Amino acid sequence: MKLLFDANLSHRLVSAMLDDFPQSSHVRDLGLARASDEEIWRCARDRDFTIVTLDSDFYDLSVLRGPPPRVVWLRSHDTATETILRLLLRQRRRIREFLTEPEAACLELWERG
Repeated sequence: MKLLFDANLSHRLVSAMLDDFPQSSHVRDLGLARASDEEIWRCARDRDFTIVTLDSDFYDLSVLRGPPPRVVWLRSHDTATETILRLLLRQRRRIREFLTEPEAACLELWERG
């Protein structure tokens, strides 16, 4: 269960989530910091990553194409790294369950502040 954090999220989330999701990475670590959504999508599909993002474009791609890859779409008005980390940690069981569902394409996680 590998997560690929999009450019709109801090690279610090990778190390914070490694215990729960080993082999996770950030787009910048894969040379994709300035890549298009399409390039990130292909990389995630080819390398068996689940994309974690604040970007609705990946939700749109998941609806249009279906998995793989899967998408965890974070819905929060507060995009501070600490807020996002709390949301991910609080929902890690739900993320793991989502990743075992064969037909699931996108998981929306809401942070209600």
